[in-house]
Amino acid sequence: MSRNERSVTKALMENSMALKVELRPHERIIVGNCVITNTDQRARLLIDGDNVPILRERDILTPETANTPAKLVYLAVQLMYISPDPQTQHGTYFNLVRDIVTAVPSSWPIIEGINNNILNGDLYRALKDARKLIAYEEKLRDQYAAAHPQAEADKADVSSAA
Repeated sequence: MSRNERSVTKALMENSMALKVELRPHERIIVGNCVITNTDQRARLLIDGDNVPILRERDILTPETANTPAKLVYLAVQLMYISPDPQTQHGTYFNLVRDIVTAVPSSWPIIEGINNNILNGDLYRALKDARKLIAYEEKLRDQYAAAHPQAEADKADVSSAA
């Protein structure tokens, strides 16, 4: 490749809409239906493509880490996002959100946003909104713990006895 071709290629890469991702050593990322694991050094990737699901390791929940109702919703949306057939997760998702809205009606505006993004096919935005639901759930838990300190102490006692 000539010097001119290299500079044109570099300019195209810098000006393209490719996603730039930096991976820490041994960090994993999902691109499409592939899990990519980095080696022992930092790496920079340019990922270019249409509608390819991409998830960094820090944004991935597993069934083991989805230990609250909002995290289960996030997991369902995550599975839709990376699935070739997102509708297979719709039943699980809608059952979960129905239970949350029944228990916490104030969560409806966030869930409505997630629903709209799912129905419009924007699963990446739905995933981002599901993060907001997790943050809202944490806020409610913190408020409850502050208002009911004895309940948290009792919960700790039960955990240590088990």
